[in-house]
Amino acid sequence: MAYHEEKKIGNNKFHYIVKAFRLKGRIKKIRIYAGKGMKTKKEIKGLINSFSPVLEKRAKELLSREDPLMGILTEKENALLKSICENNEKKLRKMDKLAWKNYYEWFLTQFTYDTNAIEGSTLTLQDTNLILFENTVPKGKSPREINEVQNHKQAFDFIISHKEDITKKFVLEIHRRLMHNILWESAGRFRDVNVYIRGVDILPPPPSKIDNEFNRLMKWHMANKKKYHAVIASAYFHSVFEAIHPFRDGNGRTGRLILNFMLRQNGFPMIDIKNKDKERYYKALYESQKKQNLRPLVKMILDYLKEIEVEY
Repeated sequence: MAYHEEKKIGNNKFHYIVKAFRLKGRIKKIRIYAGKGMKTKKEIKGLINSFSPVLEKRAKELLSREDPLMGILTEKENALLKSICENNEKKLRKMDKLAWKNYYEWFLTQFTYDTNAIEGSTLTLQDTNLILFENTVPKGKSPREINEVQNHKQAFDFIISHKEDITKKFVLEIHRRLMHNILWESAGRFRDVNVYIRGVDILPPPPSKIDNEFNRLMKWHMANKKKYHAVIASAYFHSVFEAIHPFRDGNGRTGRLILNFMLRQNGFPMIDIKNKDKERYYKALYESQKKQNLRPLVKMILDYLKEIEVEY
């Protein structure tokens, strides 16, 4: 918030409207000269209101130059996200048990279908529904695909019941539930082999560096989760997590569950990254990981949140 400063030089009073903000751990100030002479409280208030938008713009431009993550969202997008968050919290407060059950079953079916389809599952949306809520196994489908659906429900139920912040233990438990009867002894453990991501020139770190890379990500999260907008912090965490690729398999599904946990933890609706948008999703991850451009991934999350806002 802008405020007024007054300097007296000789018999004259000089007035400045000032914006203070933190940059690289230090307090920085931007000032605009606002005239000299006597000013009433009403006049000073008018000057603050008049110059505040200019100061806000200059501060944001400076922050964006020094820290690209600070300039990803426009003012209009920030306002929209605030509205989405408020509307989501209102909707959740009004939901009774039956309405929540209906939403839960609808979203879980959509989310489970898409997150598994992105990874190559041949199950249809209806197949997924039958396995999740009708206790019916479609004919001709592999045991692995059936397990992937049932396991995803276990992992999803785990994240929506978790009330604390992200920890290594939390991430490992998500993966264990996802892969316990698929990867067996490797479920819930960081990989001990090299892995490769098809179609991109990005090489995940070797097993010996995974712990250090993951710890660095967690330190970033703890230091910056309140500094940046929740959507930016969530997108950044998701991008780096996928680049680390800490598990033998199930990295994408684990990462998308964590992404939804972070959005929900900050009052936003959960999103379903759809299989039909897989190409856009992969390109956004590549942009963030290879070119340090997080904007496409943030924009994709924002677009999904906007769709949910319209549905409300």
